[in-house]
Amino acid sequence: MKKLSILFLAVTAFSYTSFAQRSPITVKKSDTRHGPEKGSLIIIGGNVGSQRDIWDKFTELAGGKDKAVLVVVTTASGDSAAYDKKDVEEVKKQTGIKNVTLFHTSDFKEANSEKFIAPLKNATAVYFEGGRQWRIADSYLNTLTHQAFIDVLNRGGVIAGSSAGASILGSFLWRGDTKGAQVLVGDHTQGLGFLKNSAIDQHILVRNREFDLVDFIRKSPQLIGIGLNEATAVLVQRDTLQVLGKSYAAIYDYNTIINSGEKHVVNGREDFTASNGPFFFLSAGQKYDLAKRLVIKEPRKPGKQVAKADDDGDE
Repeated sequence: MKKLSILFLAVTAFSYTSFAQRSPITVKKSDTRHGPEKGSLIIIGGNVGSQRDIWDKFTELAGGKDKAVLVVVTTASGDSAAYDKKDVEEVKKQTGIKNVTLFHTSDFKEANSEKFIAPLKNATAVYFEGGRQWRIADSYLNTLTHQAFIDVLNRGGVIAGSSAGASILGSFLWRGDTKGAQVLVGDHTQGLGFLKNSAIDQHILVRNREFDLVDFIRKSPQLIGIGLNEATAVLVQRDTLQVLGKSYAAIYDYNTIINSGEKHVVNGREDFTASNGPFFFLSAGQKYDLAKRLVIKEPRKPGKQVAKADDDGDE
């Protein structure tokens, strides 16, 4: 346990600055706490299927199906994905985007070459397919390709990822061990960091993972934990997060975990935007302020009645 705690402290103290002298990544002070300063992230919990609100938002932010320039990163799926275009064809089908390029390498040197990153120079969108997140880290971390991904955001583009492609978007690489996804903190712990100071989990309800991030965030209070169920995503623009899809996103915040956050029940009444537990769920349409670590409560529309719970049961 002592060894694990030391690892948590070492990882959460990590700064891209430490890599500045041996990687081409441009490091600058950020005015956002977690989200990107420019551009958008769409982080998907896996098995997105034909979930229209997710795909439509991605296509819109990419510039529309006729103008978007999309790069689909298949590295997480293994070497065979360099030739198998089924995942790319599925993305083209769901988005209607015409200009789509398959992007794949397992060669770190290739990822660090100007020739390889050419498709990213004019890209308006990047989509990371699922598989194993450590493969993405091995191929692209702190390379010219990594910087080219960041440049897509800096141009106002969108980066999305599903399943393993979601976890790699965070700064701490959750379930990144080469032995398997059952190892929570493994031999790969650095993500691409588009969502700063974060750890991202996926498939949380269908795989009974909803409690897995709790102890980690308890020991790493500067990180935010994001857990996503399947066919569900969060859209992050600057420090505002909004849920898309048909299920739930879970928020793991240190103050909630130690029970010093906003209370779910106050004076005998429920507040559906707070929690007394170690995490809380947000559903489609709900928003969260990542900087303030608070649910954004939408103003009540004139004439709208607030539902009351029955005395003998839930609503």
